[in-house]
Amino acid sequence: MANTIANRQVICDTLLELAKDDRDIMVLASDSRGSAAMGPFAKAFPDQFVEVGIAEQNIVGISAGLAHSGKKPFVTSPACFLSMRSIEQIKVDVAYSATNVKLVGISGGVSYGALGMSHHSVQDIAVARAIPGLAVILPADRHETKKMTEALVRHEGGVYVRIGRNPVEDSYESDDYEFAIGNAVTMREGTDLTIIAAGETVRVALDAEAALKEAGVSCRVLNMHTIKPLDEEAILKAAEETGHILTVEEHSIHGGLGAAVAEVVVQHRPVPMRILGIPDEPAIAGKTSEVFEHYGISASNIKQIALRMLGK
Repeated sequence: MANTIANRQVICDTLLELAKDDRDIMVLASDSRGSAAMGPFAKAFPDQFVEVGIAEQNIVGISAGLAHSGKKPFVTSPACFLSMRSIEQIKVDVAYSATNVKLVGISGGVSYGALGMSHHSVQDIAVARAIPGLAVILPADRHETKKMTEALVRHEGGVYVRIGRNPVEDSYESDDYEFAIGNAVTMREGTDLTIIAAGETVRVALDAEAALKEAGVSCRVLNMHTIKPLDEEAILKAAEETGHILTVEEHSIHGGLGAAVAEVVVQHRPVPMRILGIPDEPAIAGKTSEVFEHYGISASNIKQIALRMLGK
């Protein structure tokens, strides 16, 4: 389904609605209110908005202080800088100190495509999921982003969220479904192979499932929106029932979704598995679609990989 609403806009719209009745909701930006689409929030609730300028380390420390004061801070900052420049503050001030801070990495993955490696964030999941006490979530589309934001306001604890910059094609028809942090969503049932994806690659996985169906392959699709805590039960069930797993991610092949799934599979239910993502090299510059196509993060390539895995 076509979509013209970016996930960053959905977060703003949802927080705008919830902040009317919850004055503890705070939004912080690092000279990023435009990039985060938080201008309307800043205008509507100036007393609940903090602009720190280009100071990603400070923004995390300030948000932790606000959380200790009973506020519910949402940090909105480019994922590439938030996850790298301020990782010490995230580790100590948010995770180790058990503060209720929601870290929203905007324009994540290769969203800043034309700006190249300095602005790509394809190591952030690996870093974030290695920090004890920090949840990691990648919503698939506008519907899931709305459900996630509502859940984050209720959730106690540190969370790293990564969203892209531009609108993405819908993966869900509506937000009329159950969303729970830590619970994967079965988007399609299947018995021959399971594709596990997160974030914007969920749509790619769904397109691949449709292509495989035409080739006579029954493919399960799991939306692993929460990479930490990981839904190990869903992974083991997929391994047991489909016998083959293929992960797809907008992240380095090292330390991300594929690695997290592999850690579960290899220890508890070894099955043939492939990890598809950004290889161990500086990702090329270009539009997201161009970067995806270059690295084979596409329905057509996933179809070919799956058929080879199944010996067809």
